[in-house]
Amino acid sequence: MGTKGREIVGLDVDELIKRLNSALADEWLAVYQYWVGSKIITGPMANAVEEELAELAAEEKQHADMLADRIVTLGGTPLIDPKMWYEVTTCGYEEPTSEFVKDLLEQNIKGEQCAIEVYKGLLDFIGSKDPVSFHMIREILEDEIDHEEELQVLEENFNYMMSHKQ
Repeated sequence: MGTKGREIVGLDVDELIKRLNSALADEWLAVYQYWVGSKIITGPMANAVEEELAELAAEEKQHADMLADRIVTLGGTPLIDPKMWYEVTTCGYEEPTSEFVKDLLEQNIKGEQCAIEVYKGLLDFIGSKDPVSFHMIREILEDEIDHEEELQVLEENFNYMMSHKQ
């Protein structure tokens, strides 16, 4: 990052990089959680939910790219050892214990709700002190809110379908 670019970041850049790396770990774990869920899912509506999970995995990968690029721009290094993901993650990785549609939806909704909290916290931390990071995090937060809604709609449709089975 250029001298003036770093200078205008009015907060502890090392702390920001640390928090961005934590979010990066969350994103990589989410990519895997969605991807593996899309491979093992079973039950009613499995095809529709499988497509959504695969799409969400791709979108979480885009978030990881954005975060890594910003970390580098700020003069940091993205986490280079996947083992570190578990040490710095906020949302963690919840291994799917069931392949059933409803269970995977519930699990992934919880993951999105955690991500929403993480990005809200990052926005609060950044405030107006780093407009570039703020804009990027706000964009990711908007996506995470959309993801939660999309998964909840699928869950509502699933519940409706199951309650009206003949």
